[in-house]
Amino acid sequence: MDQDWKTLESFSFGDGPELANALLALVLEGRKTATCWDAAEGLKGAEVGKPMVVKDGYGTPRAVLETVEFAQRRFDQVDAAFAHDEGEDDRTLAAWRAAHERYFTRNGGFSPGMLLNCERFRLVRTLSQGDAA
Repeated sequence: MDQDWKTLESFSFGDGPELANALLALVLEGRKTATCWDAAEGLKGAEVGKPMVVKDGYGTPRAVLETVEFAQRRFDQVDAAFAHDEGEDDRTLAAWRAAHERYFTRNGGFSPGMLLNCERFRLVRTLSQGDAA
């Protein structure tokens, strides 16, 4: 990778260390290639073509991801393909809706019509413990 990953913006998935680690594991397995968040939280730096570092639940840089698609849609407009690409649970839309309703409820509020930022990404590089030094 030409760009030094240490200069990139970084983030962690989820709302706590346990969820961050579980979702990161799905990324590293190649199962998770999408994520979403409440649009009220802003863009969080997401931009098509932009690489970012994802950290584990302990704040350790673990991978570089690149946004390949970004769209806004209402919660009730998320489709089965996006739910599948999020890679969680059994990858069905029903499981996605149930898990995300719980997540958004505990993080400030849920509404079926809430606007989400929906991002698809690709894994560019995994980072080892030696890389983080």
